[in-house]
Amino acid sequence: MNVLVCVKQIPDPNAPGKIDPQSKRLVREGVDLVLDPGDEHAVEAGLQIVEQAGGEVTVLSMGPPKALDAIRKALSMGGARGIHVQDPGLENSDALSTARVIGAVAAGASYDLIICGTESTDGSTGAVPAMVAELLGLPLLSFARKLTAEGKTAQIHRQTDEGYDIVEAPLPAVVTVTGGINEARYPSLRGIMQSKNKEVKALSLKDLGLEGKAGKGALTQEVLTIAPAEARKAGEVVEDKGDGARRIADFLAGAKVI
Repeated sequence: MNVLVCVKQIPDPNAPGKIDPQSKRLVREGVDLVLDPGDEHAVEAGLQIVEQAGGEVTVLSMGPPKALDAIRKALSMGGARGIHVQDPGLENSDALSTARVIGAVAAGASYDLIICGTESTDGSTGAVPAMVAELLGLPLLSFARKLTAEGKTAQIHRQTDEGYDIVEAPLPAVVTVTGGINEARYPSLRGIMQSKNKEVKALSLKDLGLEGKAGKGALTQEVLTIAPAEARKAGEVVEDKGDGARRIADFLAGAKVI
């Protein structure tokens, strides 16, 4: 079972994020950068699959030279090798450009599963995995809280508001996992040392045949303005003078909760 796990390096979500007023994007210089916590669950899911069925996990990330640290973190968890797509033309890429890069990498090899987090913690679009599946003509198994792969079929428990659905698809397939799917392992000292010697292949837009088709030369989205989120308004205190239940019921009905 050959598994490709897509990961991203992001500003530490435990620290307050800052927006550059000029670029209208998150400031990534001079801040702590980490492997996206959601992607740690994706790496763990891939490792568990190959531990059961055999095979290898390849870790893919797109980003500047610093993104290599995120790849090394995933390799220290147990990934076999890495792929680092870096190119000045990819700076500030939108979701479609990112999907085209992932699709081009995946199309050049035979992967049984492409595993992603549900969405990146910094961008939160959740659009890239579905775009990758569409570009590659593969089924998408989304919001997986459980993942198994046997023979030529993958099965997930898709997390829903009411519980979960059991969904199957033929391999190869794209899978997105939720944070509830597993508890990501901590890299061991041995794993950290071994990761330094594992192969990480560097690729550019030219290598992937995507010059003018991804990155700055093919942007489909533009951030026009940014504004602070509206401050939370004070709530209403209901003093029960015999009509409290009715007032609460009216409020819930007005909010279309009941």
